[in-house]
Amino acid sequence: MIGTIISLVSGAVGGNIAGALMKNSSLGTLWNSVAGIAGGGIGGTILGMLGLGAAGATGDGEGAMDVANIVSNLASGGVGGGVLMAIIGMVKSAMAK
Repeated sequence: MIGTIISLVSGAVGGNIAGALMKNSSLGTLWNSVAGIAGGGIGGTILGMLGLGAAGATGDGEGAMDVANIVSNLASGGVGGGVLMAIIGMVKSAMAK
């Protein structure tokens, strides 16, 4: 559960960072965060399906939330959030033309 929360929060941050870097594709702070949260959730889920991170822990409590798992959840959530926000922003910009 903690891994999922970390992925969602880092996804929101990643979405806002991507929006700040891509001014023309930005959706605004609220929607950058929403897209980032969705992307962070997707990124964290994919990481868990691959058996990595806290989402992929065996459930025996051993190593479930070590530093490597937290960092991997931060990275997957941030990247997933940024990528999804960028994709949605580019689609929005293309539709506006």
